[in-house]
Amino acid sequence: MTEPGYEQARDELASVVAKLEAGGLSLEDSLTLWERGEALAKICDRHLAGARERVETALAAVEAEND
Repeated sequence: MTEPGYEQARDELASVVAKLEAGGLSLEDSLTLWERGEALAKICDRHLAGARERVETALAAVEAEND
């Protein structure tokens, strides 16, 4: 299974949070959703870290050209 893209992971995470906030789930279902939410949050963090690194690399290249 391939890792979802940032937007897909973010949207699924929002859905998981909404379901957890709505309540009415069994403890087992709540734990399963919480675990999925944790995994999705880590995926989002990885995507954001990669984007941050790309921006920093691009900015460093521009600064190097201007020196």
